[in-house]
Amino acid sequence: MAGAVKIREVGPRDGFQNEPERIATSDKVRLIEMLAATGVRRMELTSFVRADVIPQLADAEEVLEHVRVPDEVSVSVLVPNERGLETALRHREKIDEISVFLSASESHNRHNVNRSVEESLTGLETVLGRSTAEGLRCEGVISTSFGCPYEGDVDPARVFEIAARLRDAGASEIAFGDTTGMANPAQVRGFFRRAPEELPGVELTAHFHNTRGQGLANVLAALDAGVASFESSFGELGGCPVPPGATGNIATEDLVSMLHEMGIETGIDLEKLIGAARAAQEVLGRPLGSHTIVAGPVDHHR
Repeated sequence: MAGAVKIREVGPRDGFQNEPERIATSDKVRLIEMLAATGVRRMELTSFVRADVIPQLADAEEVLEHVRVPDEVSVSVLVPNERGLETALRHREKIDEISVFLSASESHNRHNVNRSVEESLTGLETVLGRSTAEGLRCEGVISTSFGCPYEGDVDPARVFEIAARLRDAGASEIAFGDTTGMANPAQVRGFFRRAPEELPGVELTAHFHNTRGQGLANVLAALDAGVASFESSFGELGGCPVPPGATGNIATEDLVSMLHEMGIETGIDLEKLIGAARAAQEVLGRPLGSHTIVAGPVDHHR
């Protein structure tokens, strides 16, 4: 296993976008700045999507304009299409990376973005090419990499084929998403042992959801297979807009707590991270799914 891992905090985008009640821009900015002070080095702050599709992120430009994060924090935004990229480029001085996304299964991609996988790939190849030309680092995110709620099993060969298209278009990192929490540790271990052979030179990132309580078990399996890059969301915020019942990402504080107890470095201050998650809980006015937000860090001195 790696002695240190990289974590991208995706709560401000993947987490907030699934909240039904509008979060004030000022609260978003405050929570993002609290997260940036934890030592996290990668954050996905928002997405340039249509306001009528995801109203929660209608203030994406305002958030970027007002938020202040340390220079060492790499800021990424999710870009769904060329129109979103045009908006992102208006804020080029604030953005270091862009992410693009599509699903590995036709059914989920249709439900999510109303396009075929091929249609999505064609559009994203253009976005990746332009982004690379602008000097932006690019990540491709493949949803339903480990199973689709509409189609069931997803062939890993198909996932790697999509990943290779994204790589060839300019993505230096590929995140494989367990979008509705269908993965199991044995599946994850086998997938990520095969991935470096299929995608040499690409940074491989795991993005697990905790829909069925297997999120951290899948992290352990990915670690065992050599993965050293993960995405997670503070407070276990997040989910998937389709289908119903797709609950949140693994909680960043639960992930960091486990890694630190295993002797794996993250560079993140767990106490500050828990503080940010508890602040989010207050803003949302409801208990969040994270375990560490309740239990706190492990105390070996008792």
